[in-house]
Amino acid sequence: MKLNTTLLSFAIVLPLLLVLMAFMSAQQQAKPWNVPASAKNVKNPVKNDTENITIGKTLYAKHCRSCHGKAGEGDGTKAAELETFPGDFSVAKFQDQTDGEIFYKTSEGRDDMPSFSKKIPNKEDIWALVHYLRSLKAN
Repeated sequence: MKLNTTLLSFAIVLPLLLVLMAFMSAQQQAKPWNVPASAKNVKNPVKNDTENITIGKTLYAKHCRSCHGKAGEGDGTKAAELETFPGDFSVAKFQDQTDGEIFYKTSEGRDDMPSFSKKIPNKEDIWALVHYLRSLKAN
């Protein structure tokens, strides 16, 4: 009799857990982030050189690493606290964006992603950060 009760409990709890997991997975999925064409098509005016990549790396360590992780894979120390996955900068889906899209998203932010237009007021610094983010692509 005890086995039947255990099986019945399992039969009730398992579907509930599956529904809860599906709901949580849907919450983790990032909604599309539409960037205006005027921002998407902006070219990076900052030279892609060692100096600017170093600037970007420094800014990344200060402002981005806690959520996005050391290698930009979305595994930072604060990532688990977020409602959505912070994103993986090493994957093609990220790297296929234009520099203008990355600049816009960094500057404007949304939801868990804060706006950095005031935290990094120098636009050239955000463009340097874009160059650094490009260096995080998977090999």
